Amino acid sequence: MTPLYPLRFQPVFRRYLWGGRRLATELGKPIGAGNDYAESWEVVDHGADQSVVAAGPCAGLTLNQLVDNHALELLGRHAGLSQFPLLVKMLDAHRTLSVQVHPNDARAARLTPPDQGKTEAWVILAAEPGSRIYAGLKPGIDRATLTAALEQGAVETCLHQFEPTTGDCIFIPAGTVHALGAGLLVAEIQQSSDTTYRLFDWNRVGSDGQPRALHIESGLEAIDYRLGPISAQTPRPTNQPGRERLIECDQFVIDRVACRTPPLELGGDERFHVVCSLAGQVDVAGDLTRSPLQLGQTCLLPAALGPTTFSPASEAVLLDVYLP
Repeated sequence: MTPLYPLRFQPVFRRYLWGGRRLATELGKPIGAGNDYAESWEVVDHGADQSVVAAGPCAGLTLNQLVDNHALELLGRHAGLSQFPLLVKMLDAHRTLSVQVHPNDARAARLTPPDQGKTEAWVILAAEPGSRIYAGLKPGIDRATLTAALEQGAVETCLHQFEPTTGDCIFIPAGTVHALGAGLLVAEIQQSSDTTYRLFDWNRVGSDGQPRALHIESGLEAIDYRLGPISAQTPRPTNQPGRERLIECDQFVIDRVACRTPPLELGGDERFHVVCSLAGQVDVAGDLTRSPLQLGQTCLLPAALGPTTFSPASEAVLLDVYLP
């Protein structure tokens, strides 16, 4: 059995009408021609959507194959899972995304085929002046009020919104009505799910000249009307210098870690860690791509690894994502 090592994956790209070119121009992703590159899926194990290892003895293997054949090495204390539980992606919101909602675990389990719920979090990598986040319903908005607003094309009047800044982290529990506004470059961490109910699409049409499908009844059923407005998280200090807690929930933990000299060690606690660069460049010990981790790039530390050393070229900032 091949010992595992820090894993880098080939990105999986998604093109949607709201995408642009910033995945290439700002994150250095190898996209093709076109101005509609919306998402770069960095770590994914969801049906046919699979991350593929980029280098080393495991090159060419999918993430699901690693889960199947190296469960204890990869997942450690979470080795009983049948798929990798998280999906990490980069988003270029060149145009505003649709107003949407995702189901929770119980509702998603009743789908055909069953899926996980989709609780997610956004970390803002860049924000153009005037960009907006739509997250949660305004106080007092119930199903009847929202239904009437959808019928009148006035859903924006029901949505809590604010202007984010670079570095903000927004937590979007399943059941939250939300949308990313134009001009945002975002790292998204979510449950491994791709179930989305589109409530409103700003009266746009797709490449075929037709309006994109809406899922209003399913979406109205999936909304948790108790959640209310959502704003950026307030980072919390931890007992480790340079590490702050952005989110801690049942589905994942997200820490932001300053990486300076001396080098930083991550992992070595019998669970996997997904590490993403938010700023600067770091060399990852044992990374067989032989290239530094840069802005918007991600590596997966298998649970069986001991503490892994991250050596910055200068000061860097990392996201450290793991299961509770």
